[in-house]
Amino acid sequence: MSSAVNGGERAGKARAYDASRRRALAEEARRNVLATARELFLDKGYGATTIAEIARSASVSPESVYKNFGGKPGLVRAIQEQSLLGAGGPPAEERSDRAQLTATDPRALMDQFGRFTAEISPIGAPIVLLIRDAAASGHPGMADLLREIDDARYRRMLHNARQLVGRGLLRAGLGAEAAADVMFACTTAELYESLVLKRGWGAERYGEFIAATLAANLLGE
Repeated sequence: MSSAVNGGERAGKARAYDASRRRALAEEARRNVLATARELFLDKGYGATTIAEIARSASVSPESVYKNFGGKPGLVRAIQEQSLLGAGGPPAEERSDRAQLTATDPRALMDQFGRFTAEISPIGAPIVLLIRDAAASGHPGMADLLREIDDARYRRMLHNARQLVGRGLLRAGLGAEAAADVMFACTTAELYESLVLKRGWGAERYGEFIAATLAANLLGE
């Protein structure tokens, strides 16, 4: 094989490596910005936190934050979306779908839902509460974002409910919309705020409460 061909193959491999390396570094930088922004938002509040401060703490330029996230509303949206993935491993929604498709014991599935809620709520609920408070203070875009989050959460609960109804896992006569309303109520940031942040419940107790509430309302006796 000619040196020209060998040289071309090496150059192609080098370019592929460089591209994957750049993507990895960009993703690492993105995660760092989001983690930094989350910490500052929750510590200081939405209004008091600036892009310049986030950039300085994350060791990036303010311009890069604007380019990648479009300012504070985009940052908060990205943080909230990241929270839905859960604590690690496969995304929580993917694990939830898999549990619903394979479950044969409805009560065990409610326990699983409780554990999912206990996993996601400590990550996501504080951000939703931050958005709620920013919306109440009149910060641009926050009220719309809060509505989007609630709408998306309801659609997810309706998706879950339809799967459960379709598999015959809920009590007879309970429709998907009624079941979705119960699940929607059990996953509000305000419920987490009341029981965990205000009353001091631990995550395990909170998850058990969610599981029991779902079982009582969706399964019956």
